[in-house]
Amino acid sequence: MASRTHSGSRFGRRIIWLALGVLVVLLAYTGGWFYAARALESRVTASIAQIDGNGVRAYCEEPEARGYPFRIGLFCRSMYYENVSDGISIQAGAFRSAANVYQPYHIVGEMDSPATVVLPHLVPLEARWQSLRARAQLADPLPERISVEGRNVEIFALEGDDAPLATVEAMQLHARRQGTDVEAATSFSGLLAGNEIASGLPLLEGRAQLSIEDGTQRIEAKLFDLHGLSTYIHELVIGLAGEEAGISLSGPVSIDEDGLIDAELSLKVHDAAAAMQLAAKIFPQARDEITAASSVIDNLGDAPLMLRVSRGRAFLGFIPLGRIPPV
Repeated sequence: MASRTHSGSRFGRRIIWLALGVLVVLLAYTGGWFYAARALESRVTASIAQIDGNGVRAYCEEPEARGYPFRIGLFCRSMYYENVSDGISIQAGAFRSAANVYQPYHIVGEMDSPATVVLPHLVPLEARWQSLRARAQLADPLPERISVEGRNVEIFALEGDDAPLATVEAMQLHARRQGTDVEAATSFSGLLAGNEIASGLPLLEGRAQLSIEDGTQRIEAKLFDLHGLSTYIHELVIGLAGEEAGISLSGPVSIDEDGLIDAELSLKVHDAAAAMQLAAKIFPQARDEITAASSVIDNLGDAPLMLRVSRGRAFLGFIPLGRIPPV
C-alpha cells in the first residue's frame, strides 16, 4: 500500500513539473512574440522616418502588430505615399499583413478599398475593389517573389463623369527574381473599357509573360521610368472574353534614352476578321492601316507575321502602321 502511495506521489510531481515546464515555455514564447511585435512596430516607424524628406512622404496610421499567438503582422488604419519629384501619390485604406511565426519571411497582406492614385501624365484616379490581396517571399535586398490578386476592380477619374474608366472582374500579377533579371506574368478577365477610353469595346481577357533585363538593378537604383528599358515578351495575348478571336505577340522590345521604341515581334491572329475589328476599335487612329493589313493577315492563316518597330515607326510586314510617340 505504501509503495502505491509513493508511486502516485511521484507521478503527481511529474505532472506538476510538466505543467510548470509548459507554463514557462508559454510565458517565454509570449514574451518573445510581444518583443518581436514591438520591434516590428519600431522598425516600421523608423523606416518611414528614414523615407520622409526631400519631397517624399510616407505614412502608416497607427501601426500595430497583431496575430498572437501563431502569426505576426502589421496593421495600419490607412496608408499614404507621396513623391513630389516623381509626381506620384497614393492614398489607400486599411492595410493588414500576417506571417506565420515559423515562416516570418513569407508574408500575406490585403488592403481595403478605395485608393486615390496620382501618376505622371495621367488624370488623378480612384481605384475601388472587392478584394485586393498580395503575397511576398522577402529577402535582402529585394523580395524573391511577389504576387498580387484583385477582384471586381474599378478605375474612376477623380474629376468628371461618375462612370468608371475601366472595370475588371479578376486580375493577377506575379513577379520573381531570376538572376539580375525580373520575370513577370499577369492575366486579367472580364475587362471592360469605359467610353472615355474606347467606346463600344466588348469584354476582353488577356495574359502576358515577360523578362526585364537587369530588372533587379533598375529597382535597386530606383529607375522606374521606361527609358533604357530592355525586355523580352514571351507571350502577350489579348482577345474577346470566352472566344477564340484574339491577337498574340512575342519578341524583344527596347526603349532608348529618348523614349523611342524598337521591337521585333512575332504576331499571330486568331479569327482575323473579329480580331482586326477589335484592333480598329482599340486604335481608332490607325483604322485605315489596320483595314489594309487585315487582307494580308487573312491570306496568312495561322502563319505568324512580323511586327517591327524602328525608333517609334511601326510596320506590319511591309505595311506602315504609323509612328508611336516617345514614352
